[in-house]
Amino acid sequence: MKQTIVLSILMLCLSSTYSFAQMGHGMMREMPGGTMHEHMMGHEGMMNHEQMKGNMADMMNQLSGMMGRMSEMMKDMPKEKMHQMSSLMRDMCLEMNRMSEMMGKGAATDEEIKAAHHSINELKKRLSEIAK
Repeated sequence: MKQTIVLSILMLCLSSTYSFAQMGHGMMREMPGGTMHEHMMGHEGMMNHEQMKGNMADMMNQLSGMMGRMSEMMKDMPKEKMHQMSSLMRDMCLEMNRMSEMMGKGAATDEEIKAAHHSINELKKRLSEIAK
């Protein structure tokens, strides 16, 4: 008898949870334009996957260009600037790790992407200073 009551309460909870989830999904479907995932991303300030891929590819191209420039500079670099170059390389690695974490999550907020762009621009400025 107790098992029947417990089982019926469990079934009631599961069915009410399922119907509530279906009702919420139906409400999202009624929203104009886009998929449910895009609406969720929009509410949280998240970028969609295509935007994130484009931004990540752009930033990786910038970083690889900087690395090529750095390798050319290091051929004729005086000893005094090697410390600055080492610090810059360390910071570039940290930025790449942050980008890798964002890609691993599969999502990034607009603020995270803007911060990454800002960091890369700062790295470019530092590289220009070293090149002087």
